[in-house]
Amino acid sequence: MDADRRIAALDEVPEDSTLLVTLRPVDPDSVSESDGDVGADDDGGVEAEAILLRLDGDISAFRNYCQHWTDVRLDKDEGAFVRNGEVFCQKHGATFEGGSGYCNFGPCEGAVLEGVDVAVDDGAVYLADDAYEFVRRGPSRRDDDAGDSRIDFTGN
Repeated sequence: MDADRRIAALDEVPEDSTLLVTLRPVDPDSVSESDGDVGADDDGGVEAEAILLRLDGDISAFRNYCQHWTDVRLDKDEGAFVRNGEVFCQKHGATFEGGSGYCNFGPCEGAVLEGVDVAVDDGAVYLADDAYEFVRRGPSRRDDDAGDSRIDFTGN
């Protein structure tokens, strides 16, 4: 696999939270500025975020925004809340199945998180989605923190 597309070692992707990464869309028009995970690099180029989670050794990756209000990020660089293989939107209480991204509870029930293709090879996770380039681990850069207010449905 291409070293430029290496995201992390497999064991660096948590099972009880998420790993946040920044991606650059190959086609900047393919992402919406209304998505809470969109930012810009120092040159004004579009960046987007993805969350990775590990379930029973498998890795799933999704764009980092809720399907109910797309300006709400699931992981604000602290790891998204994950329990029993489900990712929670801490603002709305929606739950998304970790393997498929399907929302099985909440205001966006029936919606599906936007997937990002990744692959595991020789103990490492690589970006396999040709629509994106890997930029770095951590959040995209933005002037404000869209969707930062929250109602915490997780008990934290």
